[in-house]
Amino acid sequence: MMATPRGESRAFQHALLLLSLLALTACTAYTPPPLTTAHPAHPEAVTVPDEPPSNTLAYGASDMPSPQPVVAMAQRAAAEAPVSQADEKAVTGEGNVIAVVPGSHQIVVDHKAIKGFMDAMTMGYRVEPPSLLEGVKAGDKIHFTIDPQKNAIVQIEKMDQ
Repeated sequence: MMATPRGESRAFQHALLLLSLLALTACTAYTPPPLTTAHPAHPEAVTVPDEPPSNTLAYGASDMPSPQPVVAMAQRAAAEAPVSQADEKAVTGEGNVIAVVPGSHQIVVDHKAIKGFMDAMTMGYRVEPPSLLEGVKAGDKIHFTIDPQKNAIVQIEKMDQ
């Protein structure tokens, strides 16, 4: 006897239903094992220690200083330190020019420690007046003066290479 197309379809539907029921019951029976403290999702898992901060800065188009002054470190240090006569005076430093951003009147300098003001670092500074940036280019070694009241470099002198 030959099976009719309708009979084959009905048998196929029954087989499909049976397989679906088996799959559903097999999935509900699975219970994942408890997490150990070695698993990163465990609330008491040991975390990876923080990477030490980088001392090297790379400046691409997205890393260039913003139009706003980038002297947060100096401002924070000034806010934490008591105001004295020394804080009101200009400070001087030496360093290498990393980038000049005339459109935002800024310069990025990799400078030595500025005694009593800040540690050695690479940092962007606003320049007042912007005409000080004329003739200054990346790679120049400079001597500069910062006015803490203005949070800006107010004098730049090129040094002999």
